[in-house]
Amino acid sequence: LLEYVRYTERLTFTQPFTPGSDEQRLYEGLSAFMLQEESYALPKKQRHLTTLILRKLLASSTRAVTATLERIRSRLLALQSKQKLPTEDFLSHLIEAEELEDEYLETLDEPADLNEPEEPVIDQERLEKEIHELNTFIDWARAIPIDAKTDQLLTALETGFREMEKVGAARKAIIFTESRRTQEYLKEYLEQIGIGDKVVTFNGTNTGARSTEIYKHWLEVNQDTDKITGSRPVDRRTALIENFRDHAEIMIATEAAAEGINLQFCSLVINYDLPWNPQRIEQRIGRCHRYGQKYDVVVINFLNQRNYADQRVLQLLTEKFRLFSGVFGASDDVLGSIESGMDFEKRIQAIYDTCRTREAIEVAFKALQNELEADISERIQQTQQLLLEHFDEDIHDLLKLQLDRAEQRLDKMSRWFWALSKHQLKDHARFNENDHSFHLSRPLIDQAPAGRYQLIRRGDHSETLVNAHTYRLTHPLGEWVINTAKNRSLPTAHIHFDYQAHGAKITVLERLLGQSGTLVLQRFSIEALDRIEDHLIFAAETQDGETLPAETAQKLMQLPSAQCVTQEIHTTAAIDRALTASQQQLTRMVNSRNLAFFEEEVDKLDHWADDIKSGLEVSIKELDRDIKEVRRNAKIAPTLEEKLSWQKKQRDLERTRNKQRKELFDRQDEVDQRRESLIEKLEARLNQRTEIETLFTIRWSLH
Repeated sequence: LLEYVRYTERLTFTQPFTPGSDEQRLYEGLSAFMLQEESYALPKKQRHLTTLILRKLLASSTRAVTATLERIRSRLLALQSKQKLPTEDFLSHLIEAEELEDEYLETLDEPADLNEPEEPVIDQERLEKEIHELNTFIDWARAIPIDAKTDQLLTALETGFREMEKVGAARKAIIFTESRRTQEYLKEYLEQIGIGDKVVTFNGTNTGARSTEIYKHWLEVNQDTDKITGSRPVDRRTALIENFRDHAEIMIATEAAAEGINLQFCSLVINYDLPWNPQRIEQRIGRCHRYGQKYDVVVINFLNQRNYADQRVLQLLTEKFRLFSGVFGASDDVLGSIESGMDFEKRIQAIYDTCRTREAIEVAFKALQNELEADISERIQQTQQLLLEHFDEDIHDLLKLQLDRAEQRLDKMSRWFWALSKHQLKDHARFNENDHSFHLSRPLIDQAPAGRYQLIRRGDHSETLVNAHTYRLTHPLGEWVINTAKNRSLPTAHIHFDYQAHGAKITVLERLLGQSGTLVLQRFSIEALDRIEDHLIFAAETQDGETLPAETAQKLMQLPSAQCVTQEIHTTAAIDRALTASQQQLTRMVNSRNLAFFEEEVDKLDHWADDIKSGLEVSIKELDRDIKEVRRNAKIAPTLEEKLSWQKKQRDLERTRNKQRKELFDRQDEVDQRRESLIEKLEARLNQRTEIETLFTIRWSLH
């Protein structure tokens, strides 16, 4: 691979830090607190998730854990004063406020236990003891002015910048943290030491004062240009990334920056907080270590010297998942050997929760490594074999490799759009392949003046040409190109495809060199529940009558043509059968989705009905008990006045019970009506309306 395409490496450094006695006291105290079997502070239904988040925030910064402890204390004080505060609200608010991984929120959707009482019986003595413990932890945390880890941040930055200076890379660093409050804390720290003007932050909202100032300035600079999309969140992200690229030296980011942005201009990644999720780490590094990165990427991981479990986590991620070394890091195939990032985190958490000694930690991590060893080794071997046997255009698309220059290779959708634009605008524009730009000689529509245009791709923040219009799928000129092409009349023709002119290896087409045949493309529209779906169906065969897979036919259409001659063509029965088979397969797929949707909706209705029934039945039983009690009191009442009073209470209770009985029947009727409506809706879809349009028919030759 290195002989074929130029790649950069990952250079990994570890930044050790040693917590002081006050920090260690807080860590050990909170760890013991989280191991208590009974605790009001840790919501019972989400105990494991709560302790996992607490451990993450404790390792992140005292600022983050202090705020979380204060929120937990507020919950306990509310319980102490008999106020109700749902545990789910507490956790979801915490996850969203800290901008933790989205997977945490998904785990909150567990069904509630209807038999469990909403409020436990409170042991006031134990509750007061927990509040006292939390007060102690909060006092300890507030007494720590600067974390030992923070003290080493400048050292880490200096190490990274020194390595980048050796190769001439720009002085840019992205610092990742798992906590929004830690992000704010680090920003304040860098401001205190005099380098705050070189810092920009990036998070899920990007609505801070400094971020808003950067965004407003960006709007002023780019007014009346195609850079402004009109979507405020997208434009805010773009403004911050460009500010980091052009002005700032340091970006402090939450996990919001781990996906969907291109930071190729930066080659220093600092994992201030190291996730236990290997997939998340790879996404972080992938913002900078991308194909087309000009310099080796420096990755710095912070490591707690007083925590052996932390050391073993880093060792596992480094040696087994190979995240921080080599050309690729951990490929998707290797990361795919674990069940999921969240499951892996829970396995790590279990070790933290159950192992108290260095020896126990070592045994547990060895067992986990041995369990993963076979799967990872097998996946690596399979990946290597696939690369060696099928190193063709598909691998280029899958791994985003480049034939010549990484920054110039377009993704598949952009390549199609660029080729279509060149074809539709060939009589109106001059094209430059080096920077994917063109000069439009005259306006074709009112919204697209003559001049220079440059194609941009999603997530691309490389430098654009001065005074060039931004050309994209949604640009008026781009929409004109697509619509004009779609409305063209395509007569039957004989097309000679030039395989050599394509310049890339396509394995499935090589065996067809020198052959010819027929190819048909259809648009198949089918009604699927509340929408119409359009599908493209390819069918092709050789002159010898061999039916080709649809994927092969589609790849054939990606080749340049040496010649195109209009001629009359007749399709064969084999092609008609292939088209019919594809239509039937798509129909079955839509029907299968409809069935799955129906079953899911019926399950929701049944659960909803069961919840309503259970709740009302419990309430009715309680009313029956209350009515019996009132009747007894009425019988033994010593005076007529008291008897009348009890009779009135009985009458009110019976009215309430009768009302709830009626509501129970009404709700059941409502469920039945919804189910009938759903059945009717699905029945109407059993005879789906379909539409078939033949887009073109060609005779093909491959040379």
